[in-house]
This record gives sequence, C-alpha cells and structure tokens, in this order.
Amino acid sequence: MSVRRVVPIAMRLSWLVLIALAIGEFVTDLPGPGWATTLLPALVVLALMVATMSLQARAAAPRGEPGPPVEVAPPVTGRWKALNSPADKVPSHGTHAYGQTYAIDIVAEPETAEGEAPGRPAAGPATPPGAGPATRPAAGPATRPVPRPQAEPAPRPEAGPVTRPAFRLFWPVVRRNRAFPAFGAPLLAVADATVVVASDGQRDHLSRNSLPALAYLMLAEAPVRSIVGAHRIIGNHVILDLGGGTYAVYAHLRRGSLRVRAGDRVRAGQGIGRVGNSGNTTEPHLHFHLMDGPDPDAARGVPFTWRGVGVPANGETFTVVEPEERGGQPTGEQAEKQAGRPTEQQAGRPVEGRAAGS
Repeated sequence: MSVRRVVPIAMRLSWLVLIALAIGEFVTDLPGPGWATTLLPALVVLALMVATMSLQARAAAPRGEPGPPVEVAPPVTGRWKALNSPADKVPSHGTHAYGQTYAIDIVAEPETAEGEAPGRPAAGPATPPGAGPATRPAAGPATRPVPRPQAEPAPRPEAGPVTRPAFRLFWPVVRRNRAFPAFGAPLLAVADATVVVASDGQRDHLSRNSLPALAYLMLAEAPVRSIVGAHRIIGNHVILDLGGGTYAVYAHLRRGSLRVRAGDRVRAGQGIGRVGNSGNTTEPHLHFHLMDGPDPDAARGVPFTWRGVGVPANGETFTVVEPEERGGQPTGEQAEKQAGRPTEQQAGRPVEGRAAGS
C-alpha cells in the first residue's frame, strides 16, 4: 500500500482516537490524573494529526515541474465567477490533498437584466450540444483535436434566481439552495470520456454563507467529513477518465441529478448532472479539477485550461455560450487571440470582475 493511501487512513484514525478520548472523559471516570488520561493523549493525537496532514499534503504534491495544462471544454454554459483559482496561487485550495492542486470553484453570476438562470438557452433554433469540435487529452501532456460526435442533449436549467446572495455576518444564518442561481445548473462532459465514479446519494445541505454558519462548517462539520473520507468532502460527484492518465472531478453535485453511471461512455458536451450543495461547501457551486488517477486519496493534481476561457482568476467573471451559438467556432477572447488582436486585458482595459492592473 502506497504512502498516499496510508496517510489519509492514519489521519482519520487520529481523529477517531481524539473523539474517543473526549467522549471517555465525559462518560466515564478514567483512572489516573486527568492530564495523563486525557490531556496528554489528546496532545499526542493532535501532534499525530498535524504530522499526518503534512505528510498527506506532501505525498499529494506534484513531483518536479508541472506539465503543460490539459485543454478541455468548459463544464458549464452561461455566466460564472471564479473563486479559489489556480491562476492566483497553487495549490489553489491551500492543500494538495484529494488531487486538488489545480482545482477551481465557480459560482453562477447571471446577468440580472436577462432574468434567466445560468446556462439557459438563448432564443433561436436548438441544436444538440456536440456540433462543434472538441479536444481530447492524448497520451502524455499534449492534446489533439477530434471531431465532436453527436452528443445527447444537455439537461436544460431550471428556473431560478438571477442574483447570488451575498455573504452575511449574522443574518440570515443559512439560506435555502434555491436562493442561489448556481443550484440546478446543468453540467457538461469536458471531453469524450468514460465514467469511473458516479455518486449522488448525499443530501444538499443549507448554505453556510454567514459567520455563524461558516464557523460551524470549519470547526465541526469539516473535521467530521475528513474523518469519514474524501467522498464526504467532495459530496456528490462524478469522475471521468479522459484518457492518457487524466481524470476530471466534478464535486458538490445535486442529489439525484446524475444522468450517468460508472462504466458509461460520454461525449464532450453531453449533460451529466447538475450543480448542487453537497459535501464540504458553503453554497451551491461547482468544484472542478483534473488529477492523475481515479482515487482522490491517492491522486496528484494536473493543470487544466478551458477552451475559449483559459483559467479565470479569482473574482473574474466569464461567459460560455451554448454550443449552437458558438457553432464550433472560437468566440470572444479566444477569437481575438487567434486573430492577433489584443484582448481587453492586454489592451489595458479591465476584464469584467477584475480591476485594471490586478
């Protein structure tokens, strides 16, 4: 058994020992002085926990220089904002654990004037996703273009709010998921792939976007989830085998929303599920990353870039149009780059969601 598998197990056992000691102190009168029966063992367990967490992060850290990013299609359509992005720091989430060195979180930020939920199709003739070209990771760091076959139509978004609730200090303490425009937004396969894991049995909990709720998440809920395992951290999720030793993770999905099962083959642009609020999360959003194996406990992160978008920075908004709108052709910043024209950022104009010069 590899170190990357042993370390997470040791960390969870440390948590269990610490909890058992705390319960034993309140339930029974352990023999000997209190510092010897509870305080000292608790300090030993805490030290072991710190050591195992450090070893877990080191075991999952990339070896050597990272390879070139693997280009895949965006997993969403509509207007979104990036949070915890690898464009700003690596590891993006403060740890290499669970293969999330280059992970990104995105939340829906639909245009208020449009009055539509993220990913809602524009008016006009509907064409099944998959009409344009796709890029599929080949063996090794390079990618190669392949024609996009006809794919199953993606699930259409449900009607929802058009503004994202802001973080509050005290009230409301929690919000229902339907208050967030990302909840229920459709998710798409980023490339032709094979489903290796598909799990959607965990509940979608209330938001944690207030100070009391966030404290509860960090001090109580998150440690318990860490004890149980990675699947309770990432919640409902799908893992796709993209080929060439690259796997895509979609985390925090909506309960009962998956349209695929382990072993299924999916096409780029095919609908696979919906955004939810399961696992270790403060609000409905998509957590996405690539890794080099199917097991988050044993995998290392792989850099990615979204075709036509790149890797948006923290706070940066980006828009992905419906496949029928782009018709397989580059749009926006991608088209400007290919035409040799400077983008807004290169020309010194601010990109939406980022201050000029940031």
